[in-house]
Amino acid sequence: MIHPDARKYHAALAASERAICTLLAKEISRALPEAENKVWHAHPVWFLAGNPIVGYSKLKDCVRLLFWSGQSFRSKGLRKEGSFRAAEARYTTKAEVDVGQLAAWLAESRDVQWDYANIVKRKGKLVRLR
Repeated sequence: MIHPDARKYHAALAASERAICTLLAKEISRALPEAENKVWHAHPVWFLAGNPIVGYSKLKDCVRLLFWSGQSFRSKGLRKEGSFRAAEARYTTKAEVDVGQLAAWLAESRDVQWDYANIVKRKGKLVRLR
């Protein structure tokens, strides 16, 4: 189920961006039904046991799909993002979203997790949960 605040996020987007985000939300919710979904730092994010797993955001020229632990995935196709373990995919059209590849990343996101929920307590040090 998509959080009402995520629906508001979608409503504020242009039609092409909304189509991408709606597809991503549908596929994420289907693959991670137990995940908590909310708008966090102004973007839709899904959490497992309080740990951010996947989310997306509108950037200037695309929609970015972010997996917090994506650099540790075996599945290919994501690019490194930032200085921790996150990785991303970027889309400019709904047709660019490979649902099969997305499903593989989502399956892996459940099994490969770094502990972002406690990164502040650990003073920036990430610990692998799974």
